[in-house]
Amino acid sequence: MANSGESRPGSEQRAQMGEGGLPAGLTEHALRQQVAALEAELARTRAMVRERHQLAREVEQLRRHAGEAAQLREQVAGTGRRQNEFLAMLAHELRNPLAPLSMSASLLDSVAGHSGEMAQVSRVIRRQVDHMAHLLNDLLDAARLSSGKITLKLEPLLLSDAIEQALETVGPRLRERRQQLEVRLAPEALVVDGDAVRLTQVFTNLLGNASKYTGDGGRIALNARREDGQAVVTVSDNGAGIDPAMLPQIFDLFTQGPRSLARSEGGLGVGLSVVRNLVGMHGGRVEAASQGTGQGSTFTVRLPLSQGRPAWQAPPTRAAGERPSRILVIEDNIDACETLRTLLELSGHEVETASDGITGLERARGGRFDVLVCDIGLPGIDGYGVIEGLRAVPGGQAPFAIALSGYGQLEDRERALAAGFDRYLVKPAAPESLLAMVAEARTAAGL
Repeated sequence: MANSGESRPGSEQRAQMGEGGLPAGLTEHALRQQVAALEAELARTRAMVRERHQLAREVEQLRRHAGEAAQLREQVAGTGRRQNEFLAMLAHELRNPLAPLSMSASLLDSVAGHSGEMAQVSRVIRRQVDHMAHLLNDLLDAARLSSGKITLKLEPLLLSDAIEQALETVGPRLRERRQQLEVRLAPEALVVDGDAVRLTQVFTNLLGNASKYTGDGGRIALNARREDGQAVVTVSDNGAGIDPAMLPQIFDLFTQGPRSLARSEGGLGVGLSVVRNLVGMHGGRVEAASQGTGQGSTFTVRLPLSQGRPAWQAPPTRAAGERPSRILVIEDNIDACETLRTLLELSGHEVETASDGITGLERARGGRFDVLVCDIGLPGIDGYGVIEGLRAVPGGQAPFAIALSGYGQLEDRERALAAGFDRYLVKPAAPESLLAMVAEARTAAGL
């Protein structure tokens, strides 16, 4: 028999348990609350696990999409590169036949004298060649602008100079169509920080566009003025006008309004896109306005005025009685070579020719030429090889070298100048530009 003071295990366990077999101090209600809390925590944990799995799936999808996006960007970049390479090659192949056409037109002009019919034929050829060259330039500029490959050489310049150059370019077309042009320039000098070539291109495109969509005998007006610290130039016409629905996208690439099947106006729909981009690169803006079809149109260019002063440079003059230059022409296109020879000989120069790079380099090394006019794409060795071979002769006197090429991109020009050429002309080169460079060669040589 146990002592009354000894504790029994069963009695102690019963003492720790409350009513209904629950732990002491814990009611059934409290227990249920704890269970509910545990169940809620378990539900939250399960939800977090599901969210974690979902996030993992989304992260994997994002990684996959990022990889696809990288591949797509590479494909787009590759497509852009191939497009630019194709356009450059297209321009080269089209410019090659344009070069002898342009030179032949100049020769016709020089031998026609005052013969009305021959002079008219010559002018028609020159205008059409210039039109083709202009279309090619616009197409290439649009591609280069879209890829950011055009840089500007900004300097203070008179806006009137760029306008006058543009007027000189489009003048023959206006006269051909008997269109009346009214020009009003500001009485004071308007100086802007600009690239002279590109600003001339802007106003040439706007005036050419006005002429294109204005009928024979129509009116075109150009007005330049100062307004609120800006130079403002408007080009307006009384031509075909612009449908209001077309105005918002008139400056978009390849955008044109409805045209007849004959497409007598021509064009590729890139000129105004080039204008907008070039004006924007100058810190300005361009706007179009029209009352509708048949109501004419107005294009307004706004450019910030410059605080600088334009540099004045007198054009070089030729001395009377100077001896003719000895010129070597290396050109594999027979027609282009012969027309170049004839043009230069009619200008009083002595000319020799070669039709491939190897022969041309041998003749250049063997004769004392004042000027070298060299195509870039030549059989045997190309124009770069010719000029590098000439410059590599120790103590040799290399002639003033003019590169003549159908490739017109900035990197082509820079590569030619880096190789050793003094000047670079893009086919079809204007005869007066070539002759001016020959005169420049004489000045550089002190002749």
